[in-house]
Amino acid sequence: MIRNGHGEAGGAKRLGPRARRAVRVWCDGCYDMVHYGHSNQLRQARAMGDHLIVGVHTDEEIAKHKGPPVFTQEERYKMVQAIKWVDEVVPAAPYVTTLETLDKYNCDFCVHGNDITLTVDGRDTYEEVKQAGRYRECKRTQGVSTTDLVGRMLLVTKAHHSSQEMSSEYREYADSFGKCPGGRNPWTGVSQFLQTSQKIIQFASGKEPQPGETVIYVAGAFDLFHIGHVDFLEKVYGLVERPYVIAGLHFDQEVNHYKGKNYPIMNLHERTLSVLACRYVSEVVIGAPYSVTAELLDHFKVDLVCHGKTEIVPDKDGSDPYEEPKRRGIFCQVDSGNDLTTDLIVQRIIKNRLEYEARNQKKEAKELAFQEAMRQQEAQPERESDCDF
Repeated sequence: MIRNGHGEAGGAKRLGPRARRAVRVWCDGCYDMVHYGHSNQLRQARAMGDHLIVGVHTDEEIAKHKGPPVFTQEERYKMVQAIKWVDEVVPAAPYVTTLETLDKYNCDFCVHGNDITLTVDGRDTYEEVKQAGRYRECKRTQGVSTTDLVGRMLLVTKAHHSSQEMSSEYREYADSFGKCPGGRNPWTGVSQFLQTSQKIIQFASGKEPQPGETVIYVAGAFDLFHIGHVDFLEKVYGLVERPYVIAGLHFDQEVNHYKGKNYPIMNLHERTLSVLACRYVSEVVIGAPYSVTAELLDHFKVDLVCHGKTEIVPDKDGSDPYEEPKRRGIFCQVDSGNDLTTDLIVQRIIKNRLEYEARNQKKEAKELAFQEAMRQQEAQPERESDCDF
């Protein structure tokens, strides 16, 4: 079990042990390609109680009910553990949430987003706990889903994160991908993501460096925030006894300049929330300069600058972006022991393109069928009532 690092922020008010017992909350899911939508769900769930337990399904269960996951179960377990609002992770959680599971982990209720989760045969996975009154609902994060991210990667276009230079293929995708006439995604019930200051405040720790803490600066794209990033940040976090890690995120255009192709997959605002949700990060610089300058180091009073084992691409003028921290003797390369990159994730998707497209279509068909069944069920009392008159 990993204790979260958020303290009292965003949680229920803590009372003395004699006042009441701790409220234990259960969440479960696939948590494949963990993004800020997952993190926001867990943030909301944690605020409903005192201790958040998250069950994560196995690869076999996900393949049976939804289709092939992008990440392995071991990768997904660790990704969920890295979210700062999570207190405990339960591997191999059952796909259908039952009262037996809640009782086994002494949970008062479970929390899920206001979207539909169905089994392979079209049943609501939360039916039993809903009937027992041990189900709570939180707001689904608008504008993001695993399905949408997979769709972005399946479209090879250079400027999908920009309104300029948009290819005709992507323009068609942007107008129609996963949307019904009402402008909502029939697979996930979300629309285009819009960043707000309130959302950043909800994710941010709001804590400044304290005396005795070592300020560590890292920079990069942190695109599709994944287990490779988590392993790197965990290693950085463990370098000193009292770390305060600041992550500098580069502008979209900057990332596209040094990575090329269709990167970044996620725009700057999405990447910001993804990194802020990580328990190893204390602060984020939104739109950090590519070169780590003296001004940046002095402003944040940086003690140490870290970079992974990936290639350091020179700045546009050919200079070393880490020249200043190297000159000061505060530069350190950190080997995370994980060679996973955003490129490799995209390769996984492309390799299994047909399987992922079939998964998305399958999910759409199930949800549409469920919605139709619900409409018929709601209409039934009205027809019976008409007969009475």
